[in-house]
Order: sequence, then structure tokens, then C-alpha cells
Amino acid sequence: MQRIEKEMKAAQHLLYVSLKYTKTCDVILNLIQRWSNTIALCIDALLNKAKNKKIIKAIPLAPKPKIEALEKVFKKEEIVKSTLSLYSFFRRVPTAELIREHEFRKNVALRILLPGKETIVDLEKLKEWQALLENFIKFVRVYTA
Repeated sequence: MQRIEKEMKAAQHLLYVSLKYTKTCDVILNLIQRWSNTIALCIDALLNKAKNKKIIKAIPLAPKPKIEALEKVFKKEEIVKSTLSLYSFFRRVPTAELIREHEFRKNVALRILLPGKETIVDLEKLKEWQALLENFIKFVRVYTA
């Protein structure tokens, strides 16, 4: 849990301080990477707890089977479903086509082009994701306690 808290603290600093002053898409990409690392740590914590409770037999090594295992264990938890889909999106960002818009200006945005989907990441979207991740971490904290 301490590593998860540390990653979230670094991500919050990127969102509320670094992005405020630099207004670059590189900060957005670093923030997405931090969030991805945080979710990965949460996934490991949830899988360890599920294994200790004997809900699952073994913890998968690769990220995709980990996601599938968590989806089976927490099929009724909406916060887990939405966070896992966001995590899948974050994992595809480094290979996606990125278009930087309005860098160094007030409304900096990053357009992420994936096959069949375009996502515009602006400050409002980042705050929405931040709120989702904070709720997810609260869930993880309660479940693993």
C-alpha cells in the first residue's frame, strides 16, 4: 500500500503542479504512465488478497491474464471494471499515434488515436480519471485491509 500511495502522490504532483506550470503533453504522458504503474500495483495487491482468500489458485504473470482474473473475481464491482478498462487504455497509449495540441497554452490537449477510437485528453479528462483512481485506491485499501 505504501508504494501505491507514493505513486499516487507523484501523479498528483504531476497533475496539480507540473502540468499547471509547464503545460506540455510530455507531462500528460508521464502522468498516464504513473497512473498505469499505480493501477498495476493495485492489481497485484488485489490478486494477492484473492489468492490468500483462496478465491483464485495462482496469480498470473502477464498483465492481460491478471486483468482477466480480476474481472472474474470482481465481476459485480463497477469501480474495478471501469478502472481495468482505463488501465487497458493506458497500456495502449505508448504505441498509439499522438497529436499534441495547444502546448504551452492554457488548454493543452493530447489527442490519442487508437484503431477505431480517438480520445482527447485535456485537463477535465485528467481530473475525471484522477477521481476514478482515488475511488479505486479507496476500494483497494478497504479490500486488502
